[in-house]
Amino acid sequence: MNPFSLDGKTILVTGASSGLGRQTAITSSQMGAKLMITGRDKARLQETFDLLEGDGHKQFIADLTVQNDIDTLVLSLPELNGVVFSTGISDLSPARFITAATIEKTFSISYTASVLLTAGLLAKKRLVKKDCSLVFISSISTRYPFVGGAMYISAKAAIEAYARVLALELAPKGIRVNCVAPAFVRSPMLDQTATNYSQQAVDMIEARQILGLGEPEDVANTIVFYLSSASKWVSATSLILGGG
Repeated sequence: MNPFSLDGKTILVTGASSGLGRQTAITSSQMGAKLMITGRDKARLQETFDLLEGDGHKQFIADLTVQNDIDTLVLSLPELNGVVFSTGISDLSPARFITAATIEKTFSISYTASVLLTAGLLAKKRLVKKDCSLVFISSISTRYPFVGGAMYISAKAAIEAYARVLALELAPKGIRVNCVAPAFVRSPMLDQTATNYSQQAVDMIEARQILGLGEPEDVANTIVFYLSSASKWVSATSLILGGG
């Protein structure tokens, strides 16, 4: 038996319409999982859905900053063997320009949405007991911060702290909780950095990572490990994927 297989597992991936969420959904389907994917953009979510291998998958349009959408999604889901929380934004702002609106926007998407979705899944008993895995996508920037990243990094640090507490609460149920903390990978977020700042900034980022920039598959493969039975003795961790 292959302990890394996801055969027979039903996995929910949020933020599946692009980036790491999309690749995680695709890779999980290749490993045999049945995918429940959600996102706000109908057209882009359909693109992800069309790339999934196997059958039995479902897609749900939902804005996870809206409680009614969370409630509707939770009630529509079957029992889950795993959840990947890939919802987030990377708006950058120097400290002196941060406003209440900035905080609300960043945290509502990158923190609150995942916390409230988790609460709903637990309340409605949508998580299978024993060998169930929750994976939150954090960032290496919680260890290696950068100028202008106060809100982005704060939200990621908050989700890591939340995940550690959640791991303690859910351990008696046999539910594991972990984070992955990737550095920059080749993704739409990196393209946005080049557009908003400069290609030189991206080149500097790549130069600092001694193994170079990662690919979305590098993160997705690690998440598959956490979703699989191969990680059944791993919880309350945050794994840095930093290219050195």
